[in-house]
Amino acid sequence: MSHHIGVVEDDANIQNIVSAYLKKEGFHVTVMESAEAAWDLWETQRPDMWILDIMLPGMDGYEFCKKIRQESDVPIIIISAKDDEVDKILGLELGGDDYLTKPFSPRELLARVKRVFKRADHSTGSSQESHDRIKVDNLLIHENDRRIFWNGEEKDMTTKEFDMLLLLAKNINRAFSREELLIRIWGEDYFGSDRAVDDLVKRIRKKLPDIQLETVWGYGYRLRSEEESL
Repeated sequence: MSHHIGVVEDDANIQNIVSAYLKKEGFHVTVMESAEAAWDLWETQRPDMWILDIMLPGMDGYEFCKKIRQESDVPIIIISAKDDEVDKILGLELGGDDYLTKPFSPRELLARVKRVFKRADHSTGSSQESHDRIKVDNLLIHENDRRIFWNGEEKDMTTKEFDMLLLLAKNINRAFSREELLIRIWGEDYFGSDRAVDDLVKRIRKKLPDIQLETVWGYGYRLRSEEESL
């Protein structure tokens, strides 16, 4: 069964081009001109991915992305004429999996769609061998058993070390801010310093030497995968 992609875009030309390219690759596509219409679709059909414009009539793309993230980790690719760094960071911080600036090549969008789907399928353990195993290069996570293997050797991890690795492994190459990591791992009621995130990363790096857990300077962290890089 082909993936269902919801395209939220109010420009008719972009709608037609994106829809044509995606359908040619076998995707099922539903096009909407507003976030309100997209939310109505979400409540009934739940697409497997959103391609989302930011500047929309009524509810903007940022608000729609935020609402979706309160319910689901469904992949979201943001397409926008806003090319300032702060706009890109905001889009990714609110839960976007990728950000593409207009004007863009339809082929580049298609490549990113395929990459994000591959990443999402990989992170949910969709291989036939096991649905609860997530493998990122030399890292293997048994989600249900809460076990970590590094280079084939099982490692003892604390609860928060495991939770951070699981979150990052499910979102390969996506940068998380320190603030978002605090909320995701420690919870919204935590009022301590975001230095707790830095300390947790240091402990993980010590236990898993050479892991591609990268610092995004002035922002946060991401887990890189050579296999998933373009």
